[in-house]
Amino acid sequence: MKRGRLRVLLGAAPGVGKTYTMLEDGARLRDEGKTVEVAVVETHGRTATAAQLEGLPVIPRTITEHRGVELTEMDLDAVLERHPQVALVDELAHTNAPGSRNEKRWQDVDALLEAGIDVISTVNVQHIESLSDVVEQITGAPQRETIPDQVLRAADQIEVVDLAPQALRDRLAEGNVYPAARIDAALSNYFRLGNLTALRELALLWLADEVDSALKAYRSEHGIDSKWEARERVVVALTGGPEGETLIRRGARIAARAAGGDLLVVHVSRQDGLAETFPGALASQRSLTEKLGGSYHQVVGDDVPRALVDFAKAMNATQLVLGVSRRSRIAAALTGPGIGATVIRESGVIDVHIVTHSKAGGHFTLPRVGGALTLKRRLVGSALALALGPLVTWILVTFRTDETLTSDVLVFQLLVVVVALVGGIWPALFAAVLSGFTLDFFFVEPFHSVTIARPFHLLALALYVINALLVSYVVDQAARRSRSAARALAESELLATIAGSVLRGQDALQALITRTREVFHLTSVQVTSGAETLYCTGDPKDGDHVTRIEVGEHGTLELRGPDLAASERRLLKVIAAQVDAALEHNALSATADAVRPLAQVDQVRSALLAAVGHDLRRPLASATAAIGGLQTPGVTLSDVDREELLATAAESLDSLATLVTNLLDVSRVQAGALAVSLVDVDVDDVILGAFDELGIGPDEVDLGIEQNLPPVVADPVLLQRVVVNLLDNALRYDAPGGRVHVSASSFAGTLQIRIADRGPGVSPDRREDIFVPFQRLGDTDNTTGLGLGLALSKGFTEGMGGTLEVEDTPGGGLTMVVTLPLR
Repeated sequence: MKRGRLRVLLGAAPGVGKTYTMLEDGARLRDEGKTVEVAVVETHGRTATAAQLEGLPVIPRTITEHRGVELTEMDLDAVLERHPQVALVDELAHTNAPGSRNEKRWQDVDALLEAGIDVISTVNVQHIESLSDVVEQITGAPQRETIPDQVLRAADQIEVVDLAPQALRDRLAEGNVYPAARIDAALSNYFRLGNLTALRELALLWLADEVDSALKAYRSEHGIDSKWEARERVVVALTGGPEGETLIRRGARIAARAAGGDLLVVHVSRQDGLAETFPGALASQRSLTEKLGGSYHQVVGDDVPRALVDFAKAMNATQLVLGVSRRSRIAAALTGPGIGATVIRESGVIDVHIVTHSKAGGHFTLPRVGGALTLKRRLVGSALALALGPLVTWILVTFRTDETLTSDVLVFQLLVVVVALVGGIWPALFAAVLSGFTLDFFFVEPFHSVTIARPFHLLALALYVINALLVSYVVDQAARRSRSAARALAESELLATIAGSVLRGQDALQALITRTREVFHLTSVQVTSGAETLYCTGDPKDGDHVTRIEVGEHGTLELRGPDLAASERRLLKVIAAQVDAALEHNALSATADAVRPLAQVDQVRSALLAAVGHDLRRPLASATAAIGGLQTPGVTLSDVDREELLATAAESLDSLATLVTNLLDVSRVQAGALAVSLVDVDVDDVILGAFDELGIGPDEVDLGIEQNLPPVVADPVLLQRVVVNLLDNALRYDAPGGRVHVSASSFAGTLQIRIADRGPGVSPDRREDIFVPFQRLGDTDNTTGLGLGLALSKGFTEGMGGTLEVEDTPGGGLTMVVTLPLR
């Protein structure tokens, strides 16, 4: 019998729509004429999911009793007996009740497949065995039900049912996933935005790896050797030299440009083991590779380029990164093309990146302005004149006739021009004089003597030498201008590089002195102020020659290394000016940093005086008026009036005492002198105590406290004041007719108290401001106190080792989240 096909719908979290999609596909297959039956489905009370069952036959479940509790499971025997073409089996990782035929539901599914029944099933990423520990680290929730990876990978088809994290949170907030009583706890724990994003990435990456394995198997079965660019794979080739880290980081950046790109680092070692390598460097490079998320490979092969290309093709690489050769030009000329050239020729459709590094061409340097061609070019020009002169003479003498003198002169003229182009004025002058004597000795009568019979020939030789001098002069001037232009370009690149370092956020002074040391081949550069060294690069103990340049009034620039030419000292003046500007900027920044706390203190003091001037005036005025009314002579007050005035005075004085207490607490928090007594606290008592203090009953708010909460480590007095402040704030700003929601739940070793309102909320850019003392929402309502409640709440919470954070309430409003450690 032909084995059935298994199709698995993979989800990142509950509620993304796996069961809904499974039932929807079942209905579609039923409409296509196939017999489809629901073997088992878990709707979890979701109305939309239950509605999809309409029209689909559901096989009754079998009932098993375990420890006095009735459990329902899929009736495997009934499904096999009815033998539909397609069976819908929800929750593939489910553990069956004790006494069932199989321990796991995926084993039941395997029995259906063996019977030739096609199965559509569902599973969440947290149930994949290889990912369960990762999911627990992300969510804090252990996974008791898992499915082996090989079982899931054996499925004929795996699809991800994807939903954006925020869309899933919105679906949860609307009550489409869990009952209302579980929504707040779910949003604050498992269904956090960061958790959902990480779980979604896990699901997509797991499926991508599965697709990649299937692709490799297909290419292997069909003998396909060409590159398929399904995913960016960057292979970095290491020689074992110190340039390896540069290559690895470059390869990692290339791989990171494409989502899901792979980094593979390979070192090819020869079979004879004679190639020069650096084991320590390879070990550190392997560690770096692993830190960057890549994989390290070791390949043995005598033909290094062929081994690299074969490895890249085997890995289906799209790009190959190599370092530029460390050989000199002479070595390259003697030994032929290097590994890079051979790899480029053999790589085919694989892109090859040749990356320069410090061991190849050194750091960026400025060309020296010498005014003429280099000594090397002059020597080459002289050697060319000595080598080609005799050769040209021998050839021309062999074919000499009475009519060839003109052509002979032109040939020697060409020789002088070639030498001038290569070596400049002095080799060209040497070639002109040498060729003039040669022409006179071998080609002008009388032959084999330096005498000239005709004055016209003397004039021709003179013009010939002058022409050679003019050509060589033009070449020399062109070389001079080319060198000057290269120098100017290099200086511009230097200054642009320094400016770029500053713009990218790097330390301006450090960038300046580092580039200066590289450019001028110095052993060290440092900026000093008196006996203090402000910045330094290199070893200041190396180098005998020291050049010191004053940089304004702020310090001295010290350079150790070879003596600098006058043209280089000119550029140093520009660099010194920039160093001076950077030092001045740093000094101004330090002054601003020193003044900023004073400005903040002054701002707080002004806010305090303004707030105190208003908020203390009201209770003082009320108390004064009440007491004055009691003391007014000649006025007889009734008992009711007297009690009312006394109550007004008492209320005003209580308000005044609260304000003063809050001011003292703020000062203690800011001074770090808050007294905290941490003990085990029952959060139920704290929340109910806050209700009593505010005079509200549990029926006036939505209360959701997780049962059997362990004690929280906190100061009971401070924690109650935090809850009172947050709850009072929520009640004040809640929407008309709305109800504040208060909940408490445990999550990953912590307790979270969430107080949510449906008010106007706070924009993200102002959320830090609400915790600043003497700040009120909008700073317009002067009837709501000093604006100390949230500042105190944050200070108290952090003093107890917890955090106070702000979140949006799903559907609108603000949620304050207090997180404290559990015992």
